[in-house]
Amino acid sequence: MDLDRKKVVVAMSGGVDSSVAALLMKQAGYDVIGLMLKLSDTPVSETSRSASCCSIEDATDARRVADQLQIPFYLINSKKRFQEEVIDKFVQEYLEGRTPNPCAMCNDKVKFDYLFTKAFELGAYYVATGHYCRKSWDEAAKQWSLHKGKDPQKDQSYFLFSLGQTQLEHSLFPIGEMNKEEVRRLASEAGLKTSQKAESQEICFVADNDHAGFIDRYRPKNIPRPGEFVSEKGEVLGSHEGIHHYTVGQRRGTQVAQGSRVYVQSIDPESNRVTLAPNTSLFQSGLLAQRVRWVHPVSDGLEVTARIRHRHAGSAARVFLEAGDRVRVEFAEPERAIAPGQAVVFYSGEELLGGAWIEKGLP
Repeated sequence: MDLDRKKVVVAMSGGVDSSVAALLMKQAGYDVIGLMLKLSDTPVSETSRSASCCSIEDATDARRVADQLQIPFYLINSKKRFQEEVIDKFVQEYLEGRTPNPCAMCNDKVKFDYLFTKAFELGAYYVATGHYCRKSWDEAAKQWSLHKGKDPQKDQSYFLFSLGQTQLEHSLFPIGEMNKEEVRRLASEAGLKTSQKAESQEICFVADNDHAGFIDRYRPKNIPRPGEFVSEKGEVLGSHEGIHHYTVGQRRGTQVAQGSRVYVQSIDPESNRVTLAPNTSLFQSGLLAQRVRWVHPVSDGLEVTARIRHRHAGSAARVFLEAGDRVRVEFAEPERAIAPGQAVVFYSGEELLGGAWIEKGLP
């Protein structure tokens, strides 16, 4: 495959980050092609205009920026793959009592597959994105490394743990060394139409972050029926609206008076019960995770900083390699609200090592 190292496909979402990524690639002398994946037909209202990265408005903004930069622009229909690999699985995870992470699922199963395929078809060696993360080459080890973005408030490396050596070889992250203010300043100085555009929410296809309402509309014939809230001892405490309304660690919406605050400890789709417990009962010493992916090979018993959700600061832990593609994680101190379905992502300092999908917490 004869690929041009000075040609790059930039993933454009219609937001300021990807717009500046395209700007920087052009300023660096690359032959730039803008590409946007049409993921869904999410409607956008005046009250939720920033709720989606898939709207007609976003596609229009991306095309306008491409015109300003005088680069070709393509809109690729990937709705079927997105529905099968992200939306359907997102819904099914909630129906089975887990808490999915659709952004990591999308990067793994949809975005990068499409982007690399199209880039190579167009003869481009690189795909550039507007993610806040960084990559570097380790000459001694002869391998690529992936690192957190310079701006800790915007770091998006957590969502990219599935990228391996081949993908990193062909990836560029132009804004990884910048913070949001610098990105907006560059966009403004260049007169880009997206310079002051509001940021989209994390779940692009769920308006107003109401995932339960989305599931009710998406699967009206399979809506989980109301069930029982129970204590750790199995005592009935009240009724719940359906298990898809809840996630481990949640307090809001339980509406159970126990004299002290109680939180969702676990969700059992078989019995249709949600167990509530005091905060002290939400801590666990470790977890099991499956479908592990490593940026590069690691050793058994590795000491890491493990993040069990995107906004989690990270905790000291050791990772033990289990049979197949599973890992066991043991925390130095018990961790609160380990939610099955979320991603656990491993770091060594600023370097991202890999990640896996949480199967269950361990006592």
